[in-house]
Amino acid sequence: MDQPLSYTTAASTTNRAMEPGPFSEINRTGTWRDYVTVTKLGITVSNMISVFTGFWLGTKMMIGNGTIQSLDVVALILTLIGSAMVIMSGTSLNNYLDRDLDQQMARTKNRPSATGILTPKKVLIFGIVLAVAGTAVLALFVNLLTAVLGLIGLFVYVVVYTMWLKRTSSLSTVIGGISGAIPPVMGYAAAASTVLDMNAGFLFGFMFLWQPPHTLALAIRRVEDYRAAGIPLLPVVRGFEETKRQSLRYVAALVPVSFLIYGVGTVGISYLIAAVVLGVGYLYVSVESFFAKDDMQWAKKSFRYSLIYMTSLFLMMIVSAN
Repeated sequence: MDQPLSYTTAASTTNRAMEPGPFSEINRTGTWRDYVTVTKLGITVSNMISVFTGFWLGTKMMIGNGTIQSLDVVALILTLIGSAMVIMSGTSLNNYLDRDLDQQMARTKNRPSATGILTPKKVLIFGIVLAVAGTAVLALFVNLLTAVLGLIGLFVYVVVYTMWLKRTSSLSTVIGGISGAIPPVMGYAAAASTVLDMNAGFLFGFMFLWQPPHTLALAIRRVEDYRAAGIPLLPVVRGFEETKRQSLRYVAALVPVSFLIYGVGTVGISYLIAAVVLGVGYLYVSVESFFAKDDMQWAKKSFRYSLIYMTSLFLMMIVSAN
């Protein structure tokens, strides 16, 4: 006959059942959510919009000159998958390299790479695997040019920006912008094969000039974080007034460049109207900075407007593509 459990045995069993498992919130060693976090999913998604836009415009160009008949959906999906993995590789490696800085900033101190939930080795391996897999997808199933462009963007973001300029120069947000300007060109190259024409150049120029005012607005909002971490961004080393002046210069250059895509006949009049209206709005927001009573409120407004501006114009490129 089976003997009943003793109080001690039952209590011991209950205690073991209540112990936190390896992936619980109390005793975490890393979950899939932590890996998603180090990929900075928001950045990846926004870049996918630009990749899709580039692919769409490249397809329209190829249809227009009679090279192809319709959108290649399979190639589009493979381009998005490969590009996303390369971009997520860059953000993961950025988390790996910046874990010491992230620990000193309120905005980033809870990242899994900063808290140690994911060990540096895990984050490094994860980033490398994504880079290899994404490059392989692009090279084998899309084309070599797109894969090379992805590697160039990855190198600029990880080596030039993260490892070098971010810790040494206020120009990091400008030169590092090269990596953020490459995704729409990757999409264009994926659709147009080995063709990189003025359309690709204007897409690159548009995204390159958009990034400094966008990142400078964020830098003003988080200036104390960057100062605490010793990151020499422009608001830290030159102050808000110089930052606002430079931001206005980039917006003033960005707006006319946004018109050039219409000038080569790639998109229709509806895009141009949107570019003019939104461009005037962006210039107004930038000039408004010199009269703002609260720099932080203005920076928040500018940051949000920059996202609306970019997303809206990419959507109009898609809608009005000829």
